[in-house]
Amino acid sequence: MFLRNCLLALGSGLLLGTPSGFLVAQPAPAQSAAASDPRAAIAAKFPEIRPEQIAASPVEGLYEVRIGSKIAYVSADAKYLVQGEIIDLASDVNLTESRREGVRRDVLAGVSEAGMVVFSPPTPTSTITVFTDIDCGYCRKLHKQIADYNARGIKVRYMFFPRSGPGTESWTKAEQVTCAKDRRGALTRSKQGEKLTDKPCQPNPVAEHYNVGRDFGLQGTPAIVLDSGELIGGYLDPVELSKYIAETKVAKNSP
Repeated sequence: MFLRNCLLALGSGLLLGTPSGFLVAQPAPAQSAAASDPRAAIAAKFPEIRPEQIAASPVEGLYEVRIGSKIAYVSADAKYLVQGEIIDLASDVNLTESRREGVRRDVLAGVSEAGMVVFSPPTPTSTITVFTDIDCGYCRKLHKQIADYNARGIKVRYMFFPRSGPGTESWTKAEQVTCAKDRRGALTRSKQGEKLTDKPCQPNPVAEHYNVGRDFGLQGTPAIVLDSGELIGGYLDPVELSKYIAETKVAKNSP
């Protein structure tokens, strides 16, 4: 569990009490056939990591290891673990964040939209996935403007991230919404403070949504994931968000 604990620590900027970017030395792995194969050596050192979670990084001698969207780097001899970002100085691109965006896209592509609460214009020009908490003030503010987001061509897909965790009132409210016959209406009423009478049901997607949010390292809500996989940690009003999406698309399409 050492590597998992290290990756979980990335969200708080700490790695076993060391400043971000420091190296953590580990005992050299026992000599074996794995020694000639960096991926095998790393997998042998960290048995909780599957082979598909290990990939070559842009930096020679370092290999990317991933749990969820959390990324760290391990030396080819599996002696050192590196916490930090890889920046391409020629293009000024954060390559680590680009990889996280790709991971988020892949993860969300595997989550059924049928379990989300979706508000969409007839012909959306962009889609955002919003991790929401029924009792979050800025989540309620965002939802009050849902028609404005839709009017700007933005499709809003809600996933649930009750910040208080399982077994709490906010969690129960999320389950009630997902179990309602009219989930969009139930979400709106619940965010307005109305007490729902719908009963939590099984199965429901709240735990799945919450676990995805934890893998993404969410610290609060609302958390907005763009089509590109970029994570915006906080509220943006419809005008700001629409402008940001347009500017981001232009930037990504520029040579």
